[in-house]
Amino acid sequence: MRDFGDGFVAVLLPAYLLALGYSALEVGIIATASLLGSALLTIGVGFLGVRFDHRRLLLAAAGLMIATGVAFALAHDYAVLLIVAFVGTVNPSSGSVSVFVPLEHAVLAREAVDAERTRLFARYSLVGALAAAVGALAAATPELLGSIGLDPLSALKAMFVLYAALGIAGGLLYARLPRRPPAPAPASGAALGPSRRIVFRLAALFSLDAFAGGFVVQSLLALWLFERFALSLAQASMFFFWAGVLSAFSFPVAAWLSRRIGLVNTMVFTHIPSSIALILAAFAPTLPVALALLLLRAALSQMDVPTRSSYVMAVVTEAERAAAASFTSVPRSLAAAVSPALAGALFAASFRASPLLIGGVLKILYDLLLLMQFRHVRPPGAWVSRRPRLGARRLLVSRASLM
Repeated sequence: MRDFGDGFVAVLLPAYLLALGYSALEVGIIATASLLGSALLTIGVGFLGVRFDHRRLLLAAAGLMIATGVAFALAHDYAVLLIVAFVGTVNPSSGSVSVFVPLEHAVLAREAVDAERTRLFARYSLVGALAAAVGALAAATPELLGSIGLDPLSALKAMFVLYAALGIAGGLLYARLPRRPPAPAPASGAALGPSRRIVFRLAALFSLDAFAGGFVVQSLLALWLFERFALSLAQASMFFFWAGVLSAFSFPVAAWLSRRIGLVNTMVFTHIPSSIALILAAFAPTLPVALALLLLRAALSQMDVPTRSSYVMAVVTEAERAAAASFTSVPRSLAAAVSPALAGALFAASFRASPLLIGGVLKILYDLLLLMQFRHVRPPGAWVSRRPRLGARRLLVSRASLM
């Protein structure tokens, strides 16, 4: 439900702000504020996740989602929208970047054994990405409402009311999670213990990737398509739907691939071709060529999502998982918060292809650095051999006998 809401908000946010009379630069600043606010909220979750039940924190986040949708539906003033974007849950990105993510990751990792963890995250990402794709398709709803007589601005506001309603429904589902006390904190009492060094190294690399991705968050990519090729809202929603579907079905492929070549290799060797496609899209002479390259990118660019989540959860202790998810997400959000405003400034200066070029080049640099530093760091449950060890075979036989 949350990803469905994020799916249509990411497409509608620039259209809504343009309908209110704001410029491309102001759209970029709103996107920056939302990502920066998400980063600060995620920092808080990293500390609170060690001490409080994750269910309670998820319910609080759902309440913030409800307030965000209502505020965006009612507010017109730019300063108010900027504040709501900063303190709320609106997500201008195509990825799952919000205060919910580290909490959900910690809950999922707690329920999975090492050998099944990557596949669990792949299924989680698959469901979320399919929901986001349907959400992107739902971004055409305002045009449908306009065809029956509703004015365009009111139709856009209705979608933010729907976003708030999804927060209510999501909160009801979070309320059904079992209450569980948090795992014992590290002996030092800090949120991060023995895994601090590796978490900080990963956070630095993920920040570079997020800074690059901030140049082409979904709202700004929609803005580029609107201005470069005069794409309609209905066409944009259809494109982002298929992009989301391709991304979704790449997740189980990533889980399968990671069992054969490893988590880090899967992240790198799928990411680099997607970045090349992004760079080529900047030079596309026609809309069909640009959309084809962006769809190719969509089919590859998100394969690092379940593998990255699984890798982070694997290399830290259970007590550190919520903090590790936060401390690797927060620098990503902070770094991604800077680049949308820069991209908006480039759009305003008529350098419309520059954000795609900068984002693609920086992402390739990130992939090469990740490969150099972590290709030999194998977490528990990582791929080592295609043949299961004797103990694993016995376990599989015993499990089969019980079924």
